[in-house]
Amino acid sequence: MALRVLAHFVPGAKVLEYLADEADWLDIRWCAEQDDPTFYRELPEADVIWHVLRPLSAADLRRGARLRLVHKLGAGVNTIDVDAATECGIAVANMPGANAPSVAEGTVLMMLAALRRLPQLDRAIRQGRGWPADPALGETVRDIGGCTVGLIGYGNIAKRVESILAAMGATVLHTSTGDDGRPSWRPLPELLAASDIVSLHLPLTAASHHLLDAEALGSMKSTAVLVNTSRGAIVDEAVLADALRGGRLAAAGLDVFDVEPVQPDNPLLGLDNVVLTPHVTWYTADTMRRYLTEAVANCRRLRDGQRLANVVNQPAGL
Repeated sequence: MALRVLAHFVPGAKVLEYLADEADWLDIRWCAEQDDPTFYRELPEADVIWHVLRPLSAADLRRGARLRLVHKLGAGVNTIDVDAATECGIAVANMPGANAPSVAEGTVLMMLAALRRLPQLDRAIRQGRGWPADPALGETVRDIGGCTVGLIGYGNIAKRVESILAAMGATVLHTSTGDDGRPSWRPLPELLAASDIVSLHLPLTAASHHLLDAEALGSMKSTAVLVNTSRGAIVDEAVLADALRGGRLAAAGLDVFDVEPVQPDNPLLGLDNVVLTPHVTWYTADTMRRYLTEAVANCRRLRDGQRLANVVNQPAGL
């Protein structure tokens, strides 16, 4: 019997083409993340969920009577009730490092766009105000190669960002849960005070929630840029908006938000010195190929009774 997969996203033509060879043993049912009626109709018969971002609650997981695996397409499992999955005997797996190349490039893109005021310049030239250039550009816009960049978190993505920035000539510092002995390690307060650009690369946990609060943001340079491609709730958004509005922080590049999809009344949306994208720095054809390769491989292991890869919990019976 085919393994039933509930894929919680809308596939493109290349995704369908890639999976065509698995059709004899994978029965994939597609469901847009916002389509709850389809999701709840398909959930009771699903053996596996391919999960992206729409939260999976304990109640959701308990309705999956046949569920054996929730496979996160990505690394962060904060949108899955892992404890409930464990209680239900459902394995939760992720894909550490699979999106690292894409997110690292997207992070540097955000840095450059915020640092070089790309959105403002784009709007100005479209409105006929782009030439001659604002003289303030030559006094405030920086080269990344002349900046000190502080990375908060030092996993797969941060290390790739570091290698790109080093090639561009930047001085790169990092912090993590403890001194790792590397020359570039700094405690968080020192890193914040020294950095021209601060970039977040850590999971959302109870300890990291609002890690960048009023005190932390207040310790940064007023000329600094904050970039967040990890999780929105690591930053206190209200405090960040006030700092950007009041000139206590120069700019920000944000791919993630406390509430997603981002709400229309979010004060960050009205600020000219913020570059915004909708949680898509990971979303490339290359990352999707890596995701699907890993997802299919774990489904094959499940079918064959083999040990699953990258399981983050310990459900009974698996």
